[in-house]
Amino acid sequence: MPKRQSAIFWFYFWMLSAIFLTGWFLYWNTFNQGTSATIGKIINLLPIEWEQKREYQALVKLGDYFLGKNKEEKTLLVLFQNNLEIRPGGGFLGAFSVIKIKNGNIVSMEMHDLSDFDTQIPNVIESPYPIKEIMRTTFWKMRDSNFSPDFTVNAQKAQDFYYLGQGSQYFDGVIGITANTLTSMLKVTGPVSIEGYPGTYDSENAIIALEYQVEQAFDDQGIPREKRKSVINDLAKEIEKRIFLLSTYQKIELAKILIQNLKQKDIQLYFKDAALQKIVEDANWSGEVDQQWASDYLMIIDANLGAFKSDYYIKRSVDYTITLLKNNPIAHLKITYEHTAKQKDWMTRDYLTYLRIYVPDNSWFISGSNFDNPQFGKEFNKKYFGAIVKVPIGTTKTVEISYAIPEELTQNYILKIQKQAGINNEPVNAHVIRENGSKNDYSYIMNNDLIIKN
Repeated sequence: MPKRQSAIFWFYFWMLSAIFLTGWFLYWNTFNQGTSATIGKIINLLPIEWEQKREYQALVKLGDYFLGKNKEEKTLLVLFQNNLEIRPGGGFLGAFSVIKIKNGNIVSMEMHDLSDFDTQIPNVIESPYPIKEIMRTTFWKMRDSNFSPDFTVNAQKAQDFYYLGQGSQYFDGVIGITANTLTSMLKVTGPVSIEGYPGTYDSENAIIALEYQVEQAFDDQGIPREKRKSVINDLAKEIEKRIFLLSTYQKIELAKILIQNLKQKDIQLYFKDAALQKIVEDANWSGEVDQQWASDYLMIIDANLGAFKSDYYIKRSVDYTITLLKNNPIAHLKITYEHTAKQKDWMTRDYLTYLRIYVPDNSWFISGSNFDNPQFGKEFNKKYFGAIVKVPIGTTKTVEISYAIPEELTQNYILKIQKQAGINNEPVNAHVIRENGSKNDYSYIMNNDLIIKN
């Protein structure tokens, strides 16, 4: 499928996602009839762990901020990120929405296709490495603005490009969401069938099925080209209908899924209000790189550059070994990519990623395999190693690097691994080898940031 056609599909997909967010907002407005103080007291009495209470309290504070009857209009910039084409901030940024809220109601919602909006941005900022070299994109625009692993940076950068493109709104907050939000919703509503269309849309197949329906299947079904997008509106109406028919138990499950999306960084939040931003940060919903972490650290960041929607087919796994030698602690990292597609088509091609690996500051690169012409840099009080990695269709490639970490990090050893937004269910194995030869092994499926205490 040509890139332009794909962009058109995803613009309509994000319109559906915006409808989903609106549906959730209206649901929450109905569900949250008590004051935040009253609900907060109820949450404190629930027989759940403190971390869960803190998350629910944070969710209530957000609801209170959005639904407060204080006559203040709030304007939000919502960034829609397609994680089938992974980028450092969560996925390719194909569209955004400007949403205005006042007195607990959505006043207006504007959708913008970035393939159009970016034409309004002047050619004044050069694209960062390696977008310029690989994508042949000389000038940086909003669609590539989420090139940082830190959402607060991406939120500010998106606003900067918005104003360069003659945008006129002042934003109280920025929200980033990935395509996983739709599949999460379908886990609660269950499979959805639409009259006049074959099959069902469920949490496993919805995104791919929608793209195929809009770009390929409509022709075989005799649907006029100008009406092929109607399936998205029909699906949105069916989901909205099911939201308001949910049982009390399902409403609780919906709240749990919203929190899960926040913890997984499928929803990331940034607010100008300092008090609200502090609540978001304390709940780990801000998508920030932890600049204060003072022990061992790892964050792996991929950027799909021109490989279409190949991340649907990419299976990743991580294996990390640290040998805590007294004067020379050595880390050995393996990142395995399996490209499960069988052939090139309208959706996939050979995988090409700009891989960045964030490690403790003052770490020292020793060697690498399948990690050619490495680049080095420092940001967020971390050091990073970067390289372009290619994985042909139907093959598996393992990137390996060895590096030394500062000796002082071996005392009371703790490892923090932060996940990339948009990449979920990633197998992670960690091995800690002491100087006396003793070894501890850890195994996780990574869906949120991890802290490993040895």
